[in-house]
Amino acid sequence: MFLARVVGEVVATVKHPHLAAQKLLLVQAEPTPGKPQPAPVIAVDSVDAGIGDRVLVADEGNAAAQVLRKARGPVRTVIVGVVDHAEIDPS
Repeated sequence: MFLARVVGEVVATVKHPHLAAQKLLLVQAEPTPGKPQPAPVIAVDSVDAGIGDRVLVADEGNAAAQVLRKARGPVRTVIVGVVDHAEIDPS
């Protein structure tokens, strides 16, 4: 899982049947000190997030299947929560 910011919406006129009623969003992972910034990824929105929201993203196929309550299919990345506040423990 990782924290990310929703940076865009994805519009697809044709989708895999597993994605037919799902909203797709473009998410950018929050930077990790000392590591290069990863490219944005497409995630299925399971929590009604919007552009600018800070979100918690699961990036593993089995977790996505459990959240979406579907057999394991073509989904790997899914937004599982909108983050209101997060603190980093400096110790």
